[in-house]
Amino acid sequence: MKANIVLFVILAIFFLLADAAYIIWSVIQPVRPVEYWWDGIEWVGAVAIALSGVLSLLIAVYLRLVERAAGGVLPEDREDALIDDGDAEQGMFSPWSWWPVMLAGSAALVFLGLAVGVWVSFIGGAVVVISIIGWQYEYYRGRFAH
Repeated sequence: MKANIVLFVILAIFFLLADAAYIIWSVIQPVRPVEYWWDGIEWVGAVAIALSGVLSLLIAVYLRLVERAAGGVLPEDREDALIDDGDAEQGMFSPWSWWPVMLAGSAALVFLGLAVGVWVSFIGGAVVVISIIGWQYEYYRGRFAH
């Protein structure tokens, strides 16, 4: 986690320095003749690069807060940690289920309907609802009921 924090801080510093260089360059080499120096700044690019730096800094601060809340050193940061130390419960996935395939196909129908005709989207939407319900309740009936 510390390596991620350092990388995002370095990225934020890079973006903010790049933004300063971008603004200086646009003042020195304006695209069109300007009366005042601030008229030569290309604001869309300057704001976009600055916001990229701010976003990187926000991610670094968030990771720092998560690290502090997790109690300090995570298994990924320890030299003596094993690969299994960082394993978390990933949930339960059924390899025999056909519902995800049906859901993907019905979602494709919905998006195909946006390109071909809205009536196809309505059919795909109905099949999406059936697929989600079927996937949710597949362990309540049949062979794998609990």
